[in-house]
Amino acid sequence: MNFNTKVLHGRAVKKYAEGSTLPPISQVSAFQHDSAEEMARVFEHKAAGYAYSRVANPTVAALEQRINELEGGNAAVACASGMTAVTLSLLNFLGAGDEIIAGSNLYGGTIDLFEDLTKFGITTRFVPHLTPEALEPLINERTKAVFGEILCNPSLEIMDVRRVSEYVHLKGLPLVVDATTVTPYLFHPIEEGADVVIHSTTKYINGSGNSIGGIIVDAARFDWDFDRFEGLSGYRKFGKLAYTMRLRTDIWDNIGGCMAPMTAFLTTIGLETLGIRMERICETAYTLAKALAEIPEIEVCYPLLSENPYRELAERQLGGRGGGLLTFRAGSKETAFRILNSLNYAIRATSIGDVRTLVIHPQSTLYVRATREQQEAAQVYDDTIRISVGLEDAEDLICDFTEAIRTSL
Repeated sequence: MNFNTKVLHGRAVKKYAEGSTLPPISQVSAFQHDSAEEMARVFEHKAAGYAYSRVANPTVAALEQRINELEGGNAAVACASGMTAVTLSLLNFLGAGDEIIAGSNLYGGTIDLFEDLTKFGITTRFVPHLTPEALEPLINERTKAVFGEILCNPSLEIMDVRRVSEYVHLKGLPLVVDATTVTPYLFHPIEEGADVVIHSTTKYINGSGNSIGGIIVDAARFDWDFDRFEGLSGYRKFGKLAYTMRLRTDIWDNIGGCMAPMTAFLTTIGLETLGIRMERICETAYTLAKALAEIPEIEVCYPLLSENPYRELAERQLGGRGGGLLTFRAGSKETAFRILNSLNYAIRATSIGDVRTLVIHPQSTLYVRATREQQEAAQVYDDTIRISVGLEDAEDLICDFTEAIRTSL
């Protein structure tokens, strides 16, 4: 099946209760059992079933299964937010003294998180570009993971996932990727060698800006060295499934960052239109980027523009689509603010992937806690504007941005 058919009729789409076309909302905290013996087996993970919605819930499980199938993973665990997913994906196998290597072009919240992890003894070493050449001098016996965004937000740098995964696997390391900006529609990281895939479902998967969520998808292909990855050593009997088993029954369960059933339901509704929304969003984003690139006073960044260094990789890895984000530099912070304040259709709001076009000044918002060096490493400057393109007509967006820019310069 192709994507839009699979999202509606894939194996994970079951015949829900009473013939409903969407999974019923199991808005409950606990589930009853016919006997104490049955309840004990469920708690011991010796029998299928539900006990407590912090641990598992039918509505949440339905969403997990559907996203897992679209990503080609082995198992998925839904979380309360995208940041919860990033945090637990790493804490699941890292401990004090361990190191992560990550691209410096990360979302500001992830950079803040990695700073917080230093308080737990986990160090992140940043590289300007996530390539084998940049990774080589930083890998040592303490390195336990390589982390990066596939299409960085907001720098729009693209990771060559196959090249990076092949290299880190030779070093015995897992590749953990944030695929929020590419979605399962544009790219399948597991097919290119990624071991753990993360999404902030708040964004494109949900699509309507009505709920916060995240998900972790495990490829279950990495050959864990349990002497090296001590956090998973208690789950060695599960082999390549050790990552999911510890995540589901230990760290995720105990920390309590579960997705709410209503969130899972709303996200499932959004998931079903992901393909057609992304097709429209990508087309409009490219059209808008080309139009804005004609304005000589600003500097536009979009992967498919002819002068962009990642155009070839976008053609090959993303099927010739550049995603729904673009940025431009306005010349000064004051000019950037004037442009933002002059827009009529684009909404001044955080987040991405909404049906509405959203605009933001990243330096004063998403990167407000980052140092100037961290901001510049992420290609965030005082005159940078980020646009998350929505479903408006391209002609109207072009008029809106063109008028705002020309009256603000």
